[in-house]
Amino acid sequence: MKTLYHGSCHCGAVAYAASLDLAEGIRRCNCSFCLKLGYRKSFTGGGDVEVLEGQDLIADYQAPHSAWPPGNIHHYHCPRCGTHVFSRGFLDLMGGWFHAVNVSTLDDAPEADLAAAPVIYEDGRNDRQMQAPQITAYL
Repeated sequence: MKTLYHGSCHCGAVAYAASLDLAEGIRRCNCSFCLKLGYRKSFTGGGDVEVLEGQDLIADYQAPHSAWPPGNIHHYHCPRCGTHVFSRGFLDLMGGWFHAVNVSTLDDAPEADLAAAPVIYEDGRNDRQMQAPQITAYL
């Protein structure tokens, strides 16, 4: 069941609301983007995230990668503090438009909800997002 959560960047310049079902899992990936940022994500539909503050400020990073065609995945972050709040993209595999919310930026998610969420590991380094890497302890 989706719950409306609120999140923000570290300095508070970018704030958003997102409808998430944390019971579907929090994903941890070993791709260079997620690994270097410590990005822990929860997926939701393309219309389930609304920027509440900082729409004119928010910056967009698009990583070059063979599995993600250029212009397909937008990683949004605050240019002031550098916090990556969520990503938005389009993939047929995901049912079209989707958001990947960085759960580390949620301000009002109860610790119990985060702790109860199953962890799903992705081997993004080898473009096998639907499989866990052989070693996951570092994620």
